[in-house]
Amino acid sequence: MKAMVWTRYGPPEVLQLREVETPVPKDNEVRVKIHATTVTAGDCEVRGLKLPLWLRLPMRAYAGLIRPVRLTILGQEFAGEVESLGKEVTRFAVGDQVHGAPGFSLGCYAEYICIPETGGNTVLAPKPSNMSYEEAAAVPFGAMEALYFLKQAHIRSGERVLVNGAGGSIGTFGVQLAKFYGAQVTAVDSAAKLDMLRSIGADLVIDFAREDFTKGAENFDVIFDVIGKSPYAASLGALRPNGRYVLANPRPSHLLRRRFSTDAGGRKFITGATVRRTEDLLFLNELIEAGKLKTVIDRTYSLEQMVMAHRYVESGQKQGNLIVTI
Repeated sequence: MKAMVWTRYGPPEVLQLREVETPVPKDNEVRVKIHATTVTAGDCEVRGLKLPLWLRLPMRAYAGLIRPVRLTILGQEFAGEVESLGKEVTRFAVGDQVHGAPGFSLGCYAEYICIPETGGNTVLAPKPSNMSYEEAAAVPFGAMEALYFLKQAHIRSGERVLVNGAGGSIGTFGVQLAKFYGAQVTAVDSAAKLDMLRSIGADLVIDFAREDFTKGAENFDVIFDVIGKSPYAASLGALRPNGRYVLANPRPSHLLRRRFSTDAGGRKFITGATVRRTEDLLFLNELIEAGKLKTVIDRTYSLEQMVMAHRYVESGQKQGNLIVTI
């Protein structure tokens, strides 16, 4: 099969299109013919090891010290068609249209992937009937990340929620999910993304280059920082009593400040590693089929254009999701 192979740590050009062995499903696995996958900022960070030191060393230990060995194909989410089954599989049949995420094993930049029907940090579910493969490919990572953190925030109807870094994969789903929970949503990102954020339901938008949300007159019940760039103390100060400060990508400074500080007014700091569950993906599918959640697609590339796709994501211009068709 064709796959975009991660040959070493470095710039987008380290990704090379090659012929590799087609995977064979184990007894509890399905083999999916992938029709679409995505490129996220996280994919680019992993490819070039542009990670904080406390994550870079474990990543090298896991993937390979000198070059990627254990992980050679990137890609965190996919949509496609079940092509073959292991003998113990009961939930799926050949020909089923599905989408999912392989967890730590990655592997979606390829024509085929094998994935357990249940278990571990992997998820696999039927594709929403009203979504294309391209639209469905972005749900198992971006939407599930947003859902995981916003569920911990326990948003109540009428609360004010701010999403920082709202214009990307996780943020666009975060805006829509906060609206589903009944919140009044303020979305923060670059000026070029503000019209798109209004179109998916943001009540207010802020251009981060022109306005610091922590210095405004408004306070919030929940601040959901997707990108981890909000200042810790100032963000807590922008919360109402009993507010929740939710970070999807905390920096070490955030964690240190939290460890050695005491929050007044019952304010909470929420972070952690996402736990993916099939029932959450099925819940998102229900919202999608009810018309309450959609995928924002900026551009679509082919597998052969993966290097170009990575360059574009690293430019910071991506609005919503970048899709790769296979």
